[in-house]
Amino acid sequence: MSLRRALEPPQPYLLNPAENIGAPLGRWNLYIGGAGCVVDGYVNLDLFAAPGVDVRADAHHLPFGDGVFQRVECDAVLEHVVDPERVMREIERVLAPGGYAHVVTPFCHPFHEYPRDFRRFTIDGLELMAGGMEVVAKGWRTGPAATLLVVVLEFVKMLLPWKWWRTVSHGVLGWVLFPLRYLDLWLWRSAYAGRIGNHCYLWLRKRG
Repeated sequence: MSLRRALEPPQPYLLNPAENIGAPLGRWNLYIGGAGCVVDGYVNLDLFAAPGVDVRADAHHLPFGDGVFQRVECDAVLEHVVDPERVMREIERVLAPGGYAHVVTPFCHPFHEYPRDFRRFTIDGLELMAGGMEVVAKGWRTGPAATLLVVVLEFVKMLLPWKWWRTVSHGVLGWVLFPLRYLDLWLWRSAYAGRIGNHCYLWLRKRG
């Protein structure tokens, strides 16, 4: 396992440092969709029981009272739910006045089931679901270079007939192509980044 980790190529994307606006954690914070992750400082909720999950529940019906959490993270979840508008209203409901919600969704990103994959979002589409929450920041977490790299990796794997070939090709291409991810340091600033951006984000604040 240690050899496998040593050979694993770097991620084919960079994370935009502008995404971190320094929103404070409160006494109670909620992380939606963190199966398999360690999320210190949060109540970790997911649809399935898995390592790291504190509460197993459906995000359409959050099992918490109104105004409980000072911060809510919803990271790459809305593409997997049947009714994203309903989930956003649940986030707004459990968020305390003055609290922050951080929502991340894919735009140009390969299909991935967990357990289903229904849709993609633009920044404008996310803003339409803000409801009574104020948009305090928005942008691209992962940019056009990330889109190019993940699509190339998936396309090549799709052409190969055996799983072990796909695994090897992912490793080899991952090492060969990953330097291209640094193009996003420049592309994030482009007015055209949204045409093929990879993941977008919103920071929302519940009015007091």
